[in-house]
This record gives sequence, structure tokens and C-alpha cells, in this order.
Amino acid sequence: MTEKVKKISPRRRARECAVQNLYSWAISKNSPEEIELNFIVDQDNEMKGVDMPYFRKLFHQTINHVETIDSTMAPYLDRDNVELDPIECAILRLAVYELKFELDVPYKVVINEAIEVAKVFGAEESHKYINGVLDKIAPALSRK
Repeated sequence: MTEKVKKISPRRRARECAVQNLYSWAISKNSPEEIELNFIVDQDNEMKGVDMPYFRKLFHQTINHVETIDSTMAPYLDRDNVELDPIECAILRLAVYELKFELDVPYKVVINEAIEVAKVFGAEESHKYINGVLDKIAPALSRK
């Protein structure tokens, strides 16, 4: 019996790359441009199949709106933002950016994508936490 290999969409790959870059930005405090350049150079072969314009938009616009994003999600977190796991924080920031500013992306897609990215990069149960937080934020942003 052969296992079916699931092809990852270019947008999912863009989200994964954006999360990795947001994590690096939060940890290193290097400039977004430096982080992006280093990431692209380091991940050269891995960048095939990535929606590059969407990746760049997600990464840079999430950073540009990080204060608004953080204040939007703060009431729905069970702890201070600084106490979040850095990967969970990056995933939540990206998803809240999409919920708040990318209105052409259905909220269910945003939440599902965040859950799937959390399954790849987050701790074992982090996808459940991500789902719970985003499920509360979406209606507050009139996305449900």
C-alpha cells in the first residue's frame, strides 16, 4: 500500500516561511530585510513552490502592524504575549494579520492554515491553543 503524498500549496508554504521569519525577527531583532535575505539564501532549494509575493507581504506587513496585532489578540490570550512560545506567537501574529487585513481570505482558511502550520512548527498541542484563540478573535473582527 502506498502512502499518498499531500502537495503543499504555494500559499501554505508562504505562511510557513513567514512564520519562520517572524520567529527569527522576534528572537534576533534583526531587520526584516536582513532576516528575509538570510532565509532565502539559506533555504534556496526550499523556496521552490513558495508564493513569494504573498510570503513577503505576510512577513513585512505583519511586522508593520505588530502593535495593532498584539493589542488585538491580547484580550484572547491566557497569558501575556511575551510569555507565549515564540513559535505560537509568530503563528498567531500571522493569522491575526490575515484575519484583520487580508479580508479576501476566508476566516476558516486563515484558522485552518494556522492550525496546520502549528502542527508543523509548534509544540505537540499548540495547534489546539492556536485554534482556540483564533476561534475567539475571528468573531470579534466580524469574520464569522
